[in-house]
Amino acid sequence: MRRLLPILLLAPLAACAPPSSTRPDAMTEFHLASDVRETTHRGNDDLLSAGLGLDGLRAKAPAFADPAAPTPAELRRRAIHANWNGIADLGPLGGYGTLYGGVPAVPGREFSAFAILPDAKAPFRVLVQVPDAFDASAPCLLVAPASGSRGVYGAIALAGAWGLPRGCAVVYTDKGAGTGYYDLDAHTGVALDGTRATRGAAMLEFEPATSATSGIAVKHAHSGDNPEADWGRHVLAAANFGLRMLDRAGIRNRPFAHDTRVIAVGVSNGGGAALQAAGLDDAGVLSGVVALEPNVHVAGHGRALYDYVTEAALLLPCALLDARFDATPFARLPAAQPAWRARCASLREAGLVAGADVAAQAASALERLRAGGWEEATIATAASTTAFDLWRAVGATYASAYLRASAGAMPCGFHFAALGADGKPADAATRAAWWSDASGIPPGAGVALLGGTDASPDPTWSGLDCLRRLWTGDSVDARALRTGVAATAAKIPRAGLPILVAQGEGDGLLPITFSGTPYVQALETAGRAPTYWRVPHAQHFDAFLGLPGFGDRHVPLMPYGYALLDALWAHLATGAPLPATRRLDTKPRGTTALDRGMLGF
Repeated sequence: MRRLLPILLLAPLAACAPPSSTRPDAMTEFHLASDVRETTHRGNDDLLSAGLGLDGLRAKAPAFADPAAPTPAELRRRAIHANWNGIADLGPLGGYGTLYGGVPAVPGREFSAFAILPDAKAPFRVLVQVPDAFDASAPCLLVAPASGSRGVYGAIALAGAWGLPRGCAVVYTDKGAGTGYYDLDAHTGVALDGTRATRGAAMLEFEPATSATSGIAVKHAHSGDNPEADWGRHVLAAANFGLRMLDRAGIRNRPFAHDTRVIAVGVSNGGGAALQAAGLDDAGVLSGVVALEPNVHVAGHGRALYDYVTEAALLLPCALLDARFDATPFARLPAAQPAWRARCASLREAGLVAGADVAAQAASALERLRAGGWEEATIATAASTTAFDLWRAVGATYASAYLRASAGAMPCGFHFAALGADGKPADAATRAAWWSDASGIPPGAGVALLGGTDASPDPTWSGLDCLRRLWTGDSVDARALRTGVAATAAKIPRAGLPILVAQGEGDGLLPITFSGTPYVQALETAGRAPTYWRVPHAQHFDAFLGLPGFGDRHVPLMPYGYALLDALWAHLATGAPLPATRRLDTKPRGTTALDRGMLGF
């Protein structure tokens, strides 16, 4: 199979200098909140795809024999399927498995547990995959925080697909988020094996402090921990757990902590978590970091996620009505147009835009976004984020996390409830599949986001305006929220730690002007020398590239993650220079299959 960069064999790595010997004293403190669950995965149930292979991952989600009571093995297989398809473009035109990547069978073992930081209220998941072909003479460990708020397998399409076939172990973490939804009416949550259990009958992934309300509690929003502020600690603790499990696996008779190369790698929130860990890693736990489209900011540089998400939620529906977006995918969906026109009227009434008609108001909203740093390519791609109502979902969830709110006291009147797409209560089969199918941020998978609406022509305005005022206002809650956001800022990493970042110039969720670019500039100002790849025609969601008319305009971002991992590995293994910072010469895929020339290598 062809690769974007030459595949580096593991054999030469044994001759390279080992990592720092100071690591055992530098590991982030944590303790296990559960026993370690060890499982074996061989034959038709491997580590990388649970036996599905590329064809199975491309097919529909695997069914459960008993939909209301799936087995742990069935839940694991479906979770792996969901997380591959939530992150990667596996479509026939996307080049996966031909131009880059692959899904070979990788037999091995898994070690999973709930862990908890000393000052935390809720646990986080950690899971180590150790392939049978693990090379104990040149050991490597990838630390893979989940993208978004996904469950523990949320980085398998990047870290697992790159590392496991090379004989590296991979330790995953949900970094304090995940899909262990708690049903406040039935008093059930998710056990370590993914099955649902009643509170008190088993250790659960998430148990809210109180169950004196109804609906659904979500760990990211309702743990009371502001997990984003601890992402870096979750990553370093996961590295510690991974090294411990390598010792437990009995592969050799001396500890792995002193000579294992540890690479943190992540996408989106996972990329931000990896960079947060880099900023805390003064003692040399990490050998290098690869971050794709990271949700990251440094104090005084760029804009924080909550700031631009709540701005986008208010302004983008109106701005996208500007005529320049007439041919933009998702910008002219008929069902959205009345609400978007009503948004222009709401903005005009609030004094946020000017103009006597929709055209003038849309132009005014667009100019306001530009003044805040939004670029036109980002705004155009963000039509998808806006059409799918992601801004509201992210804003409500993150506001609750920053304020450490309970499920019954989310800001601005929001709450989560177990409802299907038909508006009826989610059935037992839907609830049983939450751990495998959900993304960690409702709505979706039978959990609805309710509240924050009214009966006006612009029903979501009231809730979104309330969320925005938590950023711009001076109430007690607003000040508390900004304090919570400030706690998430990344620190500058130690000198000499390789940092490799790639971001699409069309990222419509985490705009490059607010995240990747200012982070890299902060590092350069501090005397660091990160590798930074700007990727024209790449956006945030590779999984969206199969949507009609959308993939035509873009290239996937995942190939650049694999390529940067290859380059970092060459640097660590042979001393090869790290790749230079550059803007890739990409070309939109169009209606044909992706080819190598489109990627700009």
